Amino acid sequence: MRIALLSYRSKPHCGGQGVYVRHLSRELVELGHQVEVFSGQPYPDVDPRVTLTKVPSLDLYREPDPFRTPHPREFRDAVDVLEVATMWTAGFPEPLTFSLRAARLLKERADEFDVVHDNQCLGYGLLQLQKAGLPVVATIHHPITRDRELDLASAKWWRQVTVRRWYGFLRMQKRVARAIPALLTVSQSSADDISAAFDVPADNLQTIPLGVDTEVFRPPAAARVPGRVVCVASADMPLKGVSTLLEAVAKVHTERAVELVLVTKLAPGGVTEKLIEELAIGDVVRTVSGIDDAELASLLASADVACVPSLYEGFSLPAVEAMACGTPLVASRAGAIPEVVGTDEEACVLVTPGDPQELADVLGALLDDPQRRARLGDGGRRRVLERYSWAAVAAKTAQTYADAIAQTRQGGRPC
Repeated sequence: MRIALLSYRSKPHCGGQGVYVRHLSRELVELGHQVEVFSGQPYPDVDPRVTLTKVPSLDLYREPDPFRTPHPREFRDAVDVLEVATMWTAGFPEPLTFSLRAARLLKERADEFDVVHDNQCLGYGLLQLQKAGLPVVATIHHPITRDRELDLASAKWWRQVTVRRWYGFLRMQKRVARAIPALLTVSQSSADDISAAFDVPADNLQTIPLGVDTEVFRPPAAARVPGRVVCVASADMPLKGVSTLLEAVAKVHTERAVELVLVTKLAPGGVTEKLIEELAIGDVVRTVSGIDDAELASLLASADVACVPSLYEGFSLPAVEAMACGTPLVASRAGAIPEVVGTDEEACVLVTPGDPQELADVLGALLDDPQRRARLGDGGRRRVLERYSWAAVAAKTAQTYADAIAQTRQGGRPC
């Protein structure tokens, strides 16, 4: 099949979208398919056999100058004007504007592709592609309604209007999701949430878990670093629960040696940076960012414990990567996490989301129990080898493409 894989932003080594695009496109090529990735900034790293077509936005959120105002010479067309106008009025424009740019490109090349696969964008441009006769499949990792709920809950009253405006694109995503009959998601928990939040028929959703490269993410050859805890998360997002972890580490630090490594880039003067200072744990917390898969795998494998303190997850790839490294896991009993890691301490100790005292108690007990850590680590590795493979993800996804193509040719709905 000739596949157009769309991703409106694709950070290469962090964030689910870039990781998903990189691995899925590679494994689809391994199966003999032809894949062209269409992406906005930041662009993904892709296999040399995968074609990358850049669909540049105005890159309004780039570092080190997010929310910048472009120079007049940067404006190319009406979509650029729409992008800036939406940002100036406190909205997030990228899902819509990327979809319009991608639709413009693909309608001109419609005869070059058998299927279009959208990754989490759900912009109105996808409906234009359907009208042009192209079969469209979309992946929804989780409904962004969850992010909005948690951001609203943590926002001061005077900021709630702008938070609601920022998430204005959700109205579009709901409409588009209901119009696409072939939807993929990564867990049953996420499927249930999508069906409820977007009013999507359950029969339209197929669950295909994410995968991990078990040759890269594997147990260490050397000894682990005593007392090291690693967390991979966007630390300034309330959804990820990093503040709970920081408070827990502060409690553990009063009783024993501990080191927390956050794989993230902190916003200067942001909530996480301020909390580290308030808790006086700057000497035991460090951050790393911009690392590749091999470096991330080495870091996860060096830890005594990995932690996923999220208040919600549609899947949690960092949890699977930690388990693949044989690293015992402590994670929140939230969203799809129990579904991914198991509920019987096979690989993970589950804790109440948002409870720093419980998290501190569990971390301290686990750091003091090497036999329990070894049992959880071995169980995690076994679970990953049995359940999570990118080759299996690609094979199941390709079957969804074939069904969508067949049903579009018959003038019906994909199975």
